[in-house]
Amino acid sequence: MHIEIRPLQPSDRAVWEELFDAYAAFYKTTTTPAGKQATWEWIFSAEDFWADLALQNGKVVGLCQYQLMHRSLSGAKVVYLSDLYVRPDLRGGGIGRAMIDHVIGFAKSNGFTNVRWLTQEFNYAGRRLYDSYRPKSDFILYSVPVEA
Repeated sequence: MHIEIRPLQPSDRAVWEELFDAYAAFYKTTTTPAGKQATWEWIFSAEDFWADLALQNGKVVGLCQYQLMHRSLSGAKVVYLSDLYVRPDLRGGGIGRAMIDHVIGFAKSNGFTNVRWLTQEFNYAGRRLYDSYRPKSDFILYSVPVEA
C-alpha cells in the first residue's frame, strides 16, 4: 500500500472542506464559513501554517494541518500538529502513521526538535497510534472562551 502525502493545492478546496467538516464532526463540533475561510487563507498565506493531503491509489484519504508554536521555556519553536484526520473506513491502515511521520520528517528537516498534538480522551483508536510514539503527557488543557 503506497501512501502519498502532498501539500494542499488551491484546486483541493472541495475535498479539503469535506475532510475538515468531517474532522470537526468527529470531535463533536462544527466549522463556520468564516472559520473555514480563515484557515484556508492561513494555508496559502501564513509562513508558519501548512496543510497536506494523504492519497492512496490516487484517492484523497486524509488531511493533516500543522503550525509552529513558540516554547518560552526552551526559547525554541516546535511543530504543533493541529489537525489529523483519516477517512473512517480506512483507519488502522497506516495512513495516520504516515501523516504523523511526514510531519515529524518536516520538523527534523527544518531543525525543529519536537512535534506535539492534542486529542480528546474518547479518541481511543487514535490514542493507540499516538501511544506508539510516546506515552501521553501529564498536562491538562484548559480552554476559556473570551467574549468580545
